[in-house]
Amino acid sequence: MLTPSEHPEPTWVTILRLLRWDKPAGRLILLIPALWAVFLAAGGAPPWPLVGVIILGTLATSGAGCVVNDLWDRNIDPRVQRTRNRPLASRTLSVQVGVLVALIAFICAWVLASYLNPLTFWLCVAAVPIIILYPSAKRVFPVPQLVLAIAWGFAVLISWSAISCGPTPAPTPCLGIATWLLWGATVLWTLGFDTIYALSDREDDRRIGVNSSALFFGKFAPHAIGLFFAGTVLLLGGVGWVMQLTWAFWIALAIAAMLWLWQYYRLCQKTIPHAAYGQMFRQNVGIGFILLAGMILGC
Repeated sequence: MLTPSEHPEPTWVTILRLLRWDKPAGRLILLIPALWAVFLAAGGAPPWPLVGVIILGTLATSGAGCVVNDLWDRNIDPRVQRTRNRPLASRTLSVQVGVLVALIAFICAWVLASYLNPLTFWLCVAAVPIIILYPSAKRVFPVPQLVLAIAWGFAVLISWSAISCGPTPAPTPCLGIATWLLWGATVLWTLGFDTIYALSDREDDRRIGVNSSALFFGKFAPHAIGLFFAGTVLLLGGVGWVMQLTWAFWIALAIAAMLWLWQYYRLCQKTIPHAAYGQMFRQNVGIGFILLAGMILGC
């Protein structure tokens, strides 16, 4: 007789794990720059139906990206401690199921994108090849986290253009200076937190022979992360200056800067617990929401 722990996992639960919806940090950290952009572009008060479309579209897109990543890496993940139990790596789900789930997620994202203005819709389309090809970047590109960062940057362009590039007047220019400053901040922030994430896998990545920013920067990885976060602060400061955001934003930015400085200090220590990398990655979710609150209150 099977014990409760020996009962097979329901398929729907396995599919949720395939979409990584059991690990909200990774979903929220993509949602954050999209929310930054939609609230800033709307002067702090976006239409809530549009916010709902952005949230659901982000969840669908990030879920599709996770499945595509696991399809690419189904023969690599079993050799990495952190990923060996993923559904496709452990052969709990078949490749055919994985492809079907990815297609459904992309179709859901396409339906949601069809409610947006034409420029925003085509920005959504332009992001798809990067999402699909990103997992292969670790095989050919020395800093694959940069490809992910560019994909993350599309969240800013899509959300901002959904507010400012439509047929109705908007409080901010369509893809103006503030937009590109926020895009740059998002790219650098993503490089920072994803390099932290990559540090936890660097020994497995070195053994398997795939690339990562943690391996590329080597012993200078903590300093590279520090520079990425410093650049994020400067560019977000530029957003605040251009948009004339009030004190709430600057307080939030100061808090974020101090937290990033603390992470840099921890990364520079000679010894650091392996679990600390995951903790710092998750801390960036909280930092992102602190900044979001500052942006909303500062508009």
